[in-house]
Amino acid sequence: MSIFDSMMGNASEMDVNKAEQELSELLTSSEQVEHAYKLVRDLMIFTNKRLILIDKQGMTGKKAEYHSIPYKHINHFSVETAGTFDLDAELKIWVSGSSAPIEKTFNKQLNIYHVQGVLAEYVC
Repeated sequence: MSIFDSMMGNASEMDVNKAEQELSELLTSSEQVEHAYKLVRDLMIFTNKRLILIDKQGMTGKKAEYHSIPYKHINHFSVETAGTFDLDAELKIWVSGSSAPIEKTFNKQLNIYHVQGVLAEYVC
């Protein structure tokens, strides 16, 4: 991820093994990280069982909130692709019990269709 992308808040793909090591205490024994994306310090992790959103807080990022969403609780989702002048692609996820979607922004280098396909594999 470039410094420019970090400043703009764009997500980029992250090494799955690194994500699995970072989440080793959080994952169940039968759970595996299949896809991971980094958004500055925050993470978006797709496992074979759930979607995990990690919000790192504070100056050092040592404090973190782990938001775990079982795929069965995702009602629907949408993607907006990047355009010629709009360099960002967006993913919106609606979860049961919440009217506002969870929104994530991805840079143009990341294939938003791939991210959508991963989510579709578990939700549909």
